[in-house]
Amino acid sequence: MGKKSRSKKSGSGASALASPKEMMNLVSELLQKCSGEAPSASEEWEEYVQIRSLVEKIRKKQKGMSVVFECSRNNHFQDLVSWAKENGVSCEGFRIANFGKEGYGLQATRDIKAEELFLCIPRKMLMTVESAQNSILGPLLRQDRILKAMGNVSLALHLLCERANSASPWQPYIRSLPQDYSTPLYYQQDEVHLLLGTQAIQDVLSQFKNTARQYAYFYRLLQTHPAASVLPLKDSFTFDDYRWAVSSVMTRQNQIPTEDGSRITQALIPLWDMCNHINGLITTGYNLEDDRCECVALRDYKENEQIYIFYGTRSNAEFVVHNGFFFHDNVHDRVKIKLGISKSERLYAMKAEVLARAGLPVSHVFALHAKEFPVSPQLLAFLRVFCMTEEELKDYLVGESVNKVLNLGNSEHPVSWDNEIKLWTFLEARVTLLLRSYKTTAEEDAVMLQQTGLTPHARTAIQLRLAEKQILLKSLINGQAKMEDLVKKMADGKPLPCCDNGNITNTNVDAKLPVMLHQVETFEQENHSDPLNGGQIMLEAIQAPAQQ
Repeated sequence: MGKKSRSKKSGSGASALASPKEMMNLVSELLQKCSGEAPSASEEWEEYVQIRSLVEKIRKKQKGMSVVFECSRNNHFQDLVSWAKENGVSCEGFRIANFGKEGYGLQATRDIKAEELFLCIPRKMLMTVESAQNSILGPLLRQDRILKAMGNVSLALHLLCERANSASPWQPYIRSLPQDYSTPLYYQQDEVHLLLGTQAIQDVLSQFKNTARQYAYFYRLLQTHPAASVLPLKDSFTFDDYRWAVSSVMTRQNQIPTEDGSRITQALIPLWDMCNHINGLITTGYNLEDDRCECVALRDYKENEQIYIFYGTRSNAEFVVHNGFFFHDNVHDRVKIKLGISKSERLYAMKAEVLARAGLPVSHVFALHAKEFPVSPQLLAFLRVFCMTEEELKDYLVGESVNKVLNLGNSEHPVSWDNEIKLWTFLEARVTLLLRSYKTTAEEDAVMLQQTGLTPHARTAIQLRLAEKQILLKSLINGQAKMEDLVKKMADGKPLPCCDNGNITNTNVDAKLPVMLHQVETFEQENHSDPLNGGQIMLEAIQAPAQQ
């Protein structure tokens, strides 16, 4: 391998060092503050400010105590590649290169064909929950109930322990990781403030609170648990260290099968995780027969082109929170909209039954999409049922109603002209309310982005804010066009289209299929006990590829 670099404590030395007792008191205060009852929506920001103030006190006391490597990460890339080759990885088709604003990534050193297998990473190179259990951290993982339940947090502590061990087999990988990240955990308070009103803000505030709570919990655990006495973290475990580990895992973790294929576990995949994101399809899987992660090319790549992978169908809010970047031209971007039918409504039972027949819940977080048709068949079906009269509901509950139910998500087959006008009017009102929740307009955001003095974090926050508004505005325009068309059809005396399930000519391909044949859009509530949740690709087990 190449020249080694030493790790050292950051800064020129600790300033205002706290005594162990003082530090324990600060950490206990932080833990108590983060463990109280959840605040109301109007109080979330104030709670964040208070928690952040305590964290900054702790960080000030810990100044100069965090571990950093003397050389920048690019000085360690050759060691990473050499280590990969020693473990049987073929690196002949690519190299690590700097792609400017996109950061480091993989660059093709020869022409690579679409679907060509170009990278295989064996399990022995991966950092997994299982390797954590087999490490010096193992006894603590087996005895602490929190670590037992949160595999990705175990992975974060595993990363810190191996970073502190100069003899760790993962040193080439760990030294190649960024020394800091662009996740919201690294934002200044005024930069987080720019996210107020966005769909990311609740997750950002929860992420910071949960990371602070976990840090306080593990700080006390490392100081008091007998199984922690042998860990290198006992004498040096700073908030900045934990923030780094959390961000490393959150931006890089993926799910792979365990060695016997019976369960799913979290893993960090060296070298492969250098690939940047682009629109496309998942092209990475796990080969259980050869026990390795395998990646095929997403498309044809010419020599010197950047090799991309697809991170998944994530919104830009998810990318910002979990990956630390905003992705332009995100075809999967969306804005969540929560809708439900009140149980106190007189027609609740009838509407619930029609929705059930269509395979839809009575309350759900739907989405407005950035793509050509902002309203999905599922959302359209829900809105139609939501706006039905009693007579219309009866029509969908009795007699030959199967075809009608199946066509609820088909934009070419309205329930009635009045129902269609009601649903688009209702949606327009809801979207208008969402737009009013932002502190600025789309035009103001566009002007702000022209400023040259914006920090990278501030620019990302404003880009996200603007993208969400553009989706909402597009939805408004789409709805207004629908309304104009409806008014014209009614004025012309056009009859309702016949609900013929066998002759659907809708240009929206997705809407051609019955609602029940689609998976309902799921945007599950964030597991707020786990700030690392999200930001991962499921690498399913695959069969060994045929010999070429």
